[in-house]
Amino acid sequence: MSLLPRDALLGQVEARLSQMPIVVVLGPRQCGKTTLARAVAKKRAVGKKAKRVHFFDLERPADQARLAQPMTGLEPLSGLVVIDEAQLRPDLFPILRVLADREDLPARFLLSGSASPDLVRASSESLAGRAALIQMSGFTLDEVGVNRLRTLWLRGGFPKSFLAARDRDSTTWREDFIQLFLERDLRNLGVQIPAPAMRRFWTMLAHYHGQVLNASEIGRSLGDPHTVIRRRLDALTGAFMVRQLQPWFENAGKRVVKSPKVFIRDSGLLHTLLGITEFSGLESHPKLGASWEGFVIEQLLSLLGDRNTYFWATHGGAELDLFFLKDGRRYGVEVKYADAPAMTRSMHVALEDLGLEHLWVVYPGKDAYELHHRVSALPVAQISRIASA
Repeated sequence: MSLLPRDALLGQVEARLSQMPIVVVLGPRQCGKTTLARAVAKKRAVGKKAKRVHFFDLERPADQARLAQPMTGLEPLSGLVVIDEAQLRPDLFPILRVLADREDLPARFLLSGSASPDLVRASSESLAGRAALIQMSGFTLDEVGVNRLRTLWLRGGFPKSFLAARDRDSTTWREDFIQLFLERDLRNLGVQIPAPAMRRFWTMLAHYHGQVLNASEIGRSLGDPHTVIRRRLDALTGAFMVRQLQPWFENAGKRVVKSPKVFIRDSGLLHTLLGITEFSGLESHPKLGASWEGFVIEQLLSLLGDRNTYFWATHGGAELDLFFLKDGRRYGVEVKYADAPAMTRSMHVALEDLGLEHLWVVYPGKDAYELHHRVSALPVAQISRIASA
């Protein structure tokens, strides 16, 4: 199994390291953070402008011991200092703040880790104004190429799942990932929820994938109060397993939905939770359209970022799968699993009520064509055009 190059992410990290003393790469377990950190370190250590590189993997006892006295261990270092699995040592952040404030700035720091509450809080409080945060996920369509679209959609973007020799091997890897995540990783992230209870909840969320959250309804199904449901949802969201896409609402004279939509972020994990193991099973599954919607939205957010991105829906039935703001202008995206999508009443309402500059309808076909002077059908292979609008 050979890994794919992740040149765009590598370039993004390099650019932020040239601007900020600290860069923090956050993402779920097994998404490739360590591989990316080692690629950055290798690039820095070779060539005419090679710099010293120091690598600490905090899952290794030897590296933990090297930082037993963190100021003593880190202050003399120069060049690039990489600290992998930084969520295991939130006590390092006050030290890094001091080191980042040195006038001569002899070292820059690259941290990677899963989104534990301690890590997020420490980076936002201790390192405010000193650190750039980069969110990382698994492979994207832009990285693997449109000829591997079906494989990416079915298996998801986790490298070991996507690159498995057979669908059966990919499914086994994802089943093991889910079990280990529930039994070990959640505890390491500070989440104290019994694994069986979280498994039932996560599976229930998979059946609600692409729907507006109704915590009370889910709670009734599981026999838990809505407050417990929201805590579990927040735990999975913070660990990058679930996305809560927030609603857009303003004084538009209409009653609009004000609860988030929920998605399982990785399509491969969604399919495992739904019991889907091969593409023929996906094509016949009732959640086919919702799975496609979530997959395309994740691809778009990997290009657009997740700031200023929302969904929009009214209680009258009009809705828009993705609404985003860019340079003061408003844009919309509808996601359709159809051979030849056409204009709908909902699209006309969204154009008028939201004042959209343009609306794209993303579908799995091959041809781009116009549906309206402000609406285009766009093949998923061309979604990078949306980010460059």
